[in-house]
Amino acid sequence: MASRNQNRPPRSPSSKKEGVEGIPLDKRRRIAMGRTGGATNVERKPFGSVNRKLDVTATSDVGSCAEGSDCGNVEFTKEEVDALVNERLKMKKFDHKGNLELVSELNARLKVCIKWFQKRDESHVEEEGKLQIALDALEKKCTETEAEMKNKEERFSATISELRQDNACLQERLSKEESEKLDAIACHRKENEARIALEALQASLSKDLEKAQQDILAANQRASSVDDMYKRLQEYNLSLQQYNSKLHAELEVARESLKRVEKEKSTIVENHSTLRGRYSSLQDQLNLARTAQDEALNQKDTLANEVKCLRGELQQVREDRDRQVAQVQALTSDVVKYKESTGESCAKLEYLMEKTKSLEETCSSQREQICLLEHQLTAANEMLKMSDLSSIETRTEFEKQKRTVRELQERLAETENQLVEGEKLRKKLHNTILELKGNIRVFCRVRPVLPDDGAGSEPPVISYPTSTEALGRGIDVIQSAGQKYPFTFDKVFNHDASQQEVFVEISQLVQSALDGYKVCIFAYGQTGSGKTYTMMGRPEAPEQKGLIPRSLEQIFQTSQSLMAQGWKYKMQASMLEIYNETIRDLLSTNKSSSTENGAPGKQYTIKHDANGNTYVTDLTIVDVCRMEEISSLLRQAAQSRSVGKTQMNEQSSRSHFVFTLRISGVNEGTEQQVQGVLNLIDLAGSERLSRSGATGDRLKETQAINRSLSCLSDVIFSLAKKEDHVPFRNSKLTYLLQPCLGGDSKTLMFVNISPDPASVGESLCSLRFAARVNACEIGIPRRQMLAQMPARPADSRLSYG
Repeated sequence: MASRNQNRPPRSPSSKKEGVEGIPLDKRRRIAMGRTGGATNVERKPFGSVNRKLDVTATSDVGSCAEGSDCGNVEFTKEEVDALVNERLKMKKFDHKGNLELVSELNARLKVCIKWFQKRDESHVEEEGKLQIALDALEKKCTETEAEMKNKEERFSATISELRQDNACLQERLSKEESEKLDAIACHRKENEARIALEALQASLSKDLEKAQQDILAANQRASSVDDMYKRLQEYNLSLQQYNSKLHAELEVARESLKRVEKEKSTIVENHSTLRGRYSSLQDQLNLARTAQDEALNQKDTLANEVKCLRGELQQVREDRDRQVAQVQALTSDVVKYKESTGESCAKLEYLMEKTKSLEETCSSQREQICLLEHQLTAANEMLKMSDLSSIETRTEFEKQKRTVRELQERLAETENQLVEGEKLRKKLHNTILELKGNIRVFCRVRPVLPDDGAGSEPPVISYPTSTEALGRGIDVIQSAGQKYPFTFDKVFNHDASQQEVFVEISQLVQSALDGYKVCIFAYGQTGSGKTYTMMGRPEAPEQKGLIPRSLEQIFQTSQSLMAQGWKYKMQASMLEIYNETIRDLLSTNKSSSTENGAPGKQYTIKHDANGNTYVTDLTIVDVCRMEEISSLLRQAAQSRSVGKTQMNEQSSRSHFVFTLRISGVNEGTEQQVQGVLNLIDLAGSERLSRSGATGDRLKETQAINRSLSCLSDVIFSLAKKEDHVPFRNSKLTYLLQPCLGGDSKTLMFVNISPDPASVGESLCSLRFAARVNACEIGIPRRQMLAQMPARPADSRLSYG
């Protein structure tokens, strides 16, 4: 640390009171304290101290950090922060509580680190303010010192010039007196006679000469003192210049430290944003873990209830069996008793017969008793026979019930197998029907007449045939001259068709995505024909929701019902738009990914692999498990999508919108895995420049839209002609839709037309293009299914389509 004398400006060499005033000592002390005040003496502690505090109790430490008790005393190094961010949790498969504790512990450590970053950011801001204040004070002092030095230098220069003038005058007087002295000596030599008279004059002249010499000496002394003072002033000026250069050097050092602090601040802000993203991803993983835990607990409760019911039924069967066995044992004991009583009766009968023979004469009255005993014996024998029959019937009934239980179990197993086989047969028949209808199916939808269409007095240009074979499938376009152009598609919806009626026709196609197929549904038509309403609708009104929200609701409901058959699904969503042949990520939180002020943002590239899958590099992919999450993503995408106003539409979509849902299904019972993709696309509307009146940016947008739709038309023509080369690469739209148009996908096209008589030409062009699309044969779609479940990384991403 520099001493106080080095920071103090030099004193004036002339006197103690005159000269440049130095910076006060108390101000220099405050500046020095402000300069070193930002670098607070923070005690560095090892990273393990945070872990030890978190091991005691994570929640209490987080609370204390929130109050600012201990977080200010903990400091992290770059290696410790990198280790914390890159830390991989060792999750156990079924230990949800342990996993939750690990996540909570990591979350608490991240909160401590974030709090430390915030503290450090605040300290840097405070230090920056103090340095700026000190820098301003130094610059002000330097300016004042330079001005004062300049004024004193001007005063000294004026004094030096005056002294030089006085010296010149004295020199002139001295030379004049010397010349007079020489003249006097000459006169003294020439006029010896006048020496006596001139002695007095000589004496006076000698006195004057001595006085002049004294004046000369005094002038010389004053001149030497002035020279010395001038030298000292030069030295003082040099010292002032050195002090000024030193102040400038300190200013440069302060500026460099300020730049270094700003650089560290930007690095901290970047690390803070990275940690915030890491924190949000950990929150998402925690929510997924909690959801999985809740599902496991619900499944456990269901299984426990089923086991309880089965145990109750088993206990009832066992009790019935034990009761019947007890009855059999009782009957058996009765039979034994009857047999014993029968044996005793026989012995007693023989004894009585012998006694009767011996005492026949004396005991004739006992004959009646013998007859009675014989009747009792007969009754006992009959009861014995009846007990034997009852025992046989009981055993027969028990065996019959046993066979009935066995038959019911066999029928239950057979019914479950039939259910599985029936589900397989349903999927097979469903896919066969769709394949027989054609891979690219075309639906036509006519929007209602709007007040701005101006078709009140003119005859309608759209009609629907009433013949049986064309009912619900045909549409006629009538021009002003009365010429009719008939078209036939897979389905035609008139202006009265509701959103629900339209969705019912495509619901089975959406189901194919859960079965492992690639499904693509896109809307085509001119501007203002109702494409966005068909695909998106109005989500706030349940009756007017479009195909995208309705399809996703069906996907989630069906996936929940298939869980009873052992299927588990994972779904990921992405949304993009193609604007002026540039791909934009509608779910990106980084605003720099889009173009601002004409400057290009992040570049996205479309790539195809050998398996026919398509990827878009750096595209945001979000895991979804509920419809509420999809609704939030759709609202975010709607706010980011490019929309403009033209003469044909108040809110015209100026880009192609592509929604993709990737579905991965796993059945642990059958060890099968399916991968399906659902692409829902809202194309930008084609329009004529003569009608849209587009200029400037709208003109460029219209030209880009028409160019991409023209490339789509070229691809359809090449597919219809079955040419070897199909120009998919001519535009981003066709290159992105290559898997959907190349025969590996189930594709459906909605052609939307307007009933406005002024748009009959555009309607004819759209219907003719749709007819060519409907005539294309692109091959049989292929199901993406694996016989056994492969090992898959935890952060896998499915293909685009």
